[in-house]
Amino acid sequence: MPLILIVEDEPAVAELVKFALGAHGWDCCIVATVSLAWEFIQARRPHLVVLDWMLRGQSGLHLLLRIRSESALCRLPVVMLSGRTAEQDRIDGLNSGADAYVTKPFSPRELLARASSLLGASPPDLTPPLSPAAARLALDEAHGTLRVDGRWVPIGAVEFRMLQLLVANPREVFSRGQLLGHIWESGSVTDERTVDVVVLRLRKVLGPARSLVKTVRGAGYMLAES
Repeated sequence: MPLILIVEDEPAVAELVKFALGAHGWDCCIVATVSLAWEFIQARRPHLVVLDWMLRGQSGLHLLLRIRSESALCRLPVVMLSGRTAEQDRIDGLNSGADAYVTKPFSPRELLARASSLLGASPPDLTPPLSPAAARLALDEAHGTLRVDGRWVPIGAVEFRMLQLLVANPREVFSRGQLLGHIWESGSVTDERTVDVVVLRLRKVLGPARSLVKTVRGAGYMLAES
């Protein structure tokens, strides 16, 4: 089983990365600083490093350059995960030795695809069939109506749009900010706590199927697999 080292000092981001890669069956460990990452690499050689650029203290770029300077580590695959989105930042990251550069906010499926490619693993199915969990739900998109376990249930327009998004992307974790952007018109709602209220209402609508809407701690919400 591949061992993945996640070097990230934002707990929510680190947990989302762990969730995305761990769901593929890989062993993931998280550290928050360059010094802890270096100690880990010396003690347990990972198969892949997912590295944030903007770490507290020394930057991830410093660790990347150190890895590439060591003959025993120079071929260690590194995915740089960064909020720095300018073209020059990408160029600097890749020129410093990153094998891939993924910008935040990121798609967990894109990150998984990049990691799979670097590890030579079978690529994940990025267009999977509908989750078995969604078999309990029937959405009539033309009329905005819903059946749960074969029974019609009343549902509001906002709750319907949220459920529609989750059902269409059964392996995707959506942050509160992403849900705001998908469900409401741009700028019309800005308080991310509103998303939590809508999730509560949606779960009430789903009744016995309420567990299908899963909370991913520190990351957001997704449609459960079962």
